[in-house]
Amino acid sequence: MTGAAPDSGAGVDAEEAELTLRVLSALLREDAAGLRTRTTAHDRADGRWLRLADSAGPGALLLPVAPDGFQGAYCARLPLLLRECGAATAEITGLDAVLAALAGRAEPEDRGGFAGVAAECRQALAAARLHAATRDGTAAALTARYGAEPARWTGHAGTLAYDTLAARLDHPVYPASRARAGLTEAELRAYAPEFHPRFALRWLALPYDALTLRGALDPAAAPDPPAAWPAPSTLGLPAALDRTHLALPVHPLTLGGPLDGALRATGLAARAALAPVPYLDVVPTLSMRTVASAADPRLHLKLPLATATLGLRNRRTVKPATLADGATVQRLLEAVVRREPRFRETVLHADETAYAHAGHDLLAALCRRQPAGLDGALVVPLAALLAPAPGGGLVADHLADRWYGGDPLALLDGLLTPLFDFQTTLFGYGVALESHQQNVSLVLDQPGRTAGGRPRVRLLFKDDDGPRIHHARLRAALGPDAPGPGDFADPRTLCDGDAPVADVFATITVHLCAGAYAFGLARHGRAPLAALLALVRDRLAGAVARLGTGPGEPGAVLRAHVLTAGHLPVKAMVTSGTLMSKERSGAADINKHYTTGPNYLRAAAPGPRPGTVPYPSTGWNR
Repeated sequence: MTGAAPDSGAGVDAEEAELTLRVLSALLREDAAGLRTRTTAHDRADGRWLRLADSAGPGALLLPVAPDGFQGAYCARLPLLLRECGAATAEITGLDAVLAALAGRAEPEDRGGFAGVAAECRQALAAARLHAATRDGTAAALTARYGAEPARWTGHAGTLAYDTLAARLDHPVYPASRARAGLTEAELRAYAPEFHPRFALRWLALPYDALTLRGALDPAAAPDPPAAWPAPSTLGLPAALDRTHLALPVHPLTLGGPLDGALRATGLAARAALAPVPYLDVVPTLSMRTVASAADPRLHLKLPLATATLGLRNRRTVKPATLADGATVQRLLEAVVRREPRFRETVLHADETAYAHAGHDLLAALCRRQPAGLDGALVVPLAALLAPAPGGGLVADHLADRWYGGDPLALLDGLLTPLFDFQTTLFGYGVALESHQQNVSLVLDQPGRTAGGRPRVRLLFKDDDGPRIHHARLRAALGPDAPGPGDFADPRTLCDGDAPVADVFATITVHLCAGAYAFGLARHGRAPLAALLALVRDRLAGAVARLGTGPGEPGAVLRAHVLTAGHLPVKAMVTSGTLMSKERSGAADINKHYTTGPNYLRAAAPGPRPGTVPYPSTGWNR
């Protein structure tokens, strides 16, 4: 190819240009419209281009790319496409136009999915622009409430401030992560974590005989409900309901049509009573559907929302089965820690055994209790580490300055060492958790508790539903303490081999909780990428070496599937979440549908060969 290089996307603002780059990179990674398997590479003076020919004619689309190395071999280099028009080319700019051009090259049955992606991207773009317009005001509000130094936002209340910063940061994999389907700007400002609002919950009194109750919400197990739980009469309802009904918290966004439909579907419309009095001021956490009590931030309530994030099929309701399975996995983790006592000093866990539901995704609530005794500690969700902080720099910079002498490598080391120790030990039991950046927090205590004045580092886990468990390996390790098939409502949880467990380990623990920080810190110029990746590789290799390394043993499996594999599984979230139907994608679980990418953990990982688009795009959809 010859000719002048195009501009970087004239006529689009910074937010649209950035989102276009992320979307094109994701679609390339996931082989949408054949961007990986039907393209040929061409080099020109300004860099590499991938040419997608048009089988119906002489024209083609051209995508400008650059080497990536994290989730894909290549990423988009400019926020545009070129369309060949004979010997000339014409630029396609603007996200809608770019997606429309790609939809025209997709299979007819997938074109509706491109329309869904475009709609989701419009919502994400509006949110990104809103975030940019409110950045300074939000930072000022946080510092006014929590203090000027983010590295001193302590306790579970401080976590809510970090959640606000994390909510303004893009997801490492999903390009339109800021979109929340169907919500208006006013609703986002009133209820979304990036605005750090406070609001009161609504409550619905439901008859006890229609509810499944567990833990502290079960009168048979705990005569007194949690302290913040109101009786129906406290909420302005008749006192007679105190004996027959439980008040179930309802998110204000679920009122109206969604709640009415759920009550009709369960036959409870005539027996339920919506309380007239709002009760319990709360602050949204990063997940938005989970809120924390403003008066007691240890208390979290996970409540259904009639919206979707990270894909239009990824509804933010609360499936009753996930509540029971999460409690089962919590008990499983407690059994592992009893057998591995060193984790009593490094791993903390929220209590998620109390829940209630009426057999419907919109009539459910999880009552989570965070661990006590952390008022003086920093409790930082991993999702916030690379977020811009008030006063400049990243959250990670402020933590490194306070705790590690300004060394971001030391901070990352402090995270990776306990993370890999725990997660590889779980893999040895046949378990891989869906413990991504939102579900793991870094807990730092005051310095001086460990040698050299470094802080004590612990990890806090929550949200245990959705793991993958190699049942035979778990049964061999735990014996009678191992849950069986009848203990899980989701039949996908238990599997017969290591591969699905290794996939979750790679895509969650390695990519999202380790690799994302190596590439992110390098992108921000905090340390050389080679040094950051060497740290990730060395700490993981050390943890793997503590497992059995004989044929078929856990250490050998992780070494082969992760450390030395030619490629690694990568979440294909756009494909499974919005772009394709489950019938088309073959995704049994939209959160565990994979493509592949380069293995950045190999000591001498080869780069892309000239003229090729390396690494297969299929083969990991187990």
